[in-house]
Amino acid sequence: MKPNLLSNFTVNKENSTVFVEREFAAKKDLVWDAFTKAKILDQWWAPSPWVAKTKSMEFIVGGYRLYAMCGPNGEEHWSLMHFTSITPKNNFKFKDVFCDENRIVNNDFPQSEWNLDFEELGDTTKINITIKHKTLNDLEKIIEMGFKEGFTIALNGLNTLLNK
Repeated sequence: MKPNLLSNFTVNKENSTVFVEREFAAKKDLVWDAFTKAKILDQWWAPSPWVAKTKSMEFIVGGYRLYAMCGPNGEEHWSLMHFTSITPKNNFKFKDVFCDENRIVNNDFPQSEWNLDFEELGDTTKINITIKHKTLNDLEKIIEMGFKEGFTIALNGLNTLLNK
């Protein structure tokens, strides 16, 4: 196993974009499944002590994942991923929106477009994630809400899960 796996989080304010590069000591098929199967996503997508709970998911172009981030004190924050493009085992894209449990979009929160690329590098897999926001204000709001810290904790949880 590689001792120093890649882990970068970069914010480009000029383009209202977040770039995440992360390497895992696992084969690409396993990492792909961790991002595309609800039962696995629910084990790591939320930053501990929060948990993710998928209400419904259809991983096809035009499909969606409706899920809640559930906090330790009973909080629920719902989100919806609209899958817009899928190249199996290599890339998928989705539009991410905050909503309620009935998929009614909450326009008080920023929306974003995600692009995830998967690359196998021998015994490891690197993912490149690009998250594009409509405006700099939207990007700054997400960062202020703790996105960097939360997503980093979640990805660390995935790393632990993949190494079990």
